[in-house]
Amino acid sequence: METNKITIWHFQRLISRRLLAWAGISIVSGVLMYLSKNKFWRNVGAQFASWGIFNAGIAVFGNISTQNRIATIENPGEPDVLASETKKLRLILLINAGLDVLYILGGRGLAQRDTGDGAQRGHGMGIIVQGAFLLIFDIVHAALIRDKKS
Repeated sequence: METNKITIWHFQRLISRRLLAWAGISIVSGVLMYLSKNKFWRNVGAQFASWGIFNAGIAVFGNISTQNRIATIENPGEPDVLASETKKLRLILLINAGLDVLYILGGRGLAQRDTGDGAQRGHGMGIIVQGAFLLIFDIVHAALIRDKKS
C-alpha cells in the first residue's frame, strides 16, 4: 500500500529525469551539428541545442515543483491527493501533446519556406524532430498513467 501512495510522485520525478536526459542528448548533438559548415546541419543543431536548454529548464523546474508540492501538501499520500495529482499530470501531458503537434506543423511550414541554402529547412527539420520526440514522450507518459489509481 505504501508503494502505491508514492507512485504518482515517483512518476513525476521519473518524467523529469527522462526529459533531462533527452535535453542533454539534444544539447550535445546540437552543438556537434552546429560545428558543421553546412547551413542545414548548423541550423538543425541550433534548434537541437536551443530546445535542449529549454527542456532542461522544464525538467529541473518540474522536479523542483514536485518536491515543493510534496513538502507543502499535508498528506501527499492521501488517495484523493494522489488521484488529483494524477489527473493534473495527465492533463498537462495531453495539453503538451497538442502543443507538440503545433510545433511540428510550425517546423514543417518553416522547412517549406526554405530559400535554397538549407538554412530554413534546417531550422524547420530541427523543430520537427524535437516536436515529434516530445509528442511521443507526452503521449506515452500520459498513457502510462491512465490506469494508475494513485
